[in-house]
Amino acid sequence: MVVHTAAPLNGELPAPERVWYASYGSNMHLDRLAAYIAGGTPAGGARRYPGCRDHRAPEQSVAVELDGSLYFATESPIWTGGRAFYDPTAAGRMRGRAHLITASQMSDIAAQEMYREPGTDIDLTRVLREGRDELGAGRYETLICPGTIGGVPVLTFTAPWTLQDVEPRTPSGAYLRYLAGGLLESGPWQEQDIADYLAASPGAAGHWTPPQILDLLTTDLPPAPPHPGPRRTNGR
Repeated sequence: MVVHTAAPLNGELPAPERVWYASYGSNMHLDRLAAYIAGGTPAGGARRYPGCRDHRAPEQSVAVELDGSLYFATESPIWTGGRAFYDPTAAGRMRGRAHLITASQMSDIAAQEMYREPGTDIDLTRVLREGRDELGAGRYETLICPGTIGGVPVLTFTAPWTLQDVEPRTPSGAYLRYLAGGLLESGPWQEQDIADYLAASPGAAGHWTPPQILDLLTTDLPPAPPHPGPRRTNGR
């Protein structure tokens, strides 16, 4: 299976009808993404998502590698331990899964990640011109456009800070296993390769070894605690 990369932005892009939503956390899993799109409560969760205005599933989902780094920081109320973030300015390559969806679906997914009501289209002008737009100060309120795939813009969201601005935090085993499962579901990466990748990510590095992460894929763990419900600040 092919791993796609993003071609650099070359001037301002016109307003798109479709975008690649590059997920690098829990939304790599199609069943979890379905709750954001069609509405509902993902398995093991307690928060019900209102869903997008357009309930259609992604036209396509592909494995991607983007310039930058995955890292873990802050405290997840769902999983405990560090959350996944993306720093496009850091050295390295981040792995994820890009879903081909409409621009309005991207706006509605972003709104739900930001604990806002979906239904309003985000103005993508700045992010498509500059590659970045801070919509707020929340943990997932910064839009990033690392480039294009097949002429279609790639969009994701992360924190406004960089890896150097925050103290990395060790992720939980349950969270690492879920991310590993999302990367496996994406297709091209094998278990050992995924374990090496996650164990090297800041926050996990020095606390989790590749063999320990491999064990997570075959060890029964307790389910994640229920989602605590909506907040004013964005969490995941």
